[in-house]
Amino acid sequence: QVQLVESGGGLVQPGGSLRLACATSGRTFMNYAVGWFRQAPGKEREFVATVIWSIGSTYYADSVKGRFTISRDNARNTVYLQMNSLKPEDTAVYYCAARRPGTIEVLATYYNYNYWGQGTQVTVSS
Repeated sequence: QVQLVESGGGLVQPGGSLRLACATSGRTFMNYAVGWFRQAPGKEREFVATVIWSIGSTYYADSVKGRFTISRDNARNTVYLQMNSLKPEDTAVYYCAARRPGTIEVLATYYNYNYWGQGTQVTVSS
């Protein structure tokens, strides 16, 4: 059974940091891209970042470049999203997802992903 399980969300003040984790199981994702998306209330799910596991290539949304870092840990079968300099507009439910690698246009579109986690809430507020 394929599973993606997110953890690490919570409440943080503006300017603070959080690290999200996406633990994968049920199959090998070494030949997949694993991405992070987020969805705020009343808004469409949007792309945050993705990593092509086998080669480590990463892509980011412009809104998070320079603040967020995506990485993967082969030994733990886990993908991380380090989020620094958080802003109130980063508040959302964050989801990890996986699919076969493709163009950046494909990887940046949520409905192209086959596997999804349940999401973890991130709230940035003072």
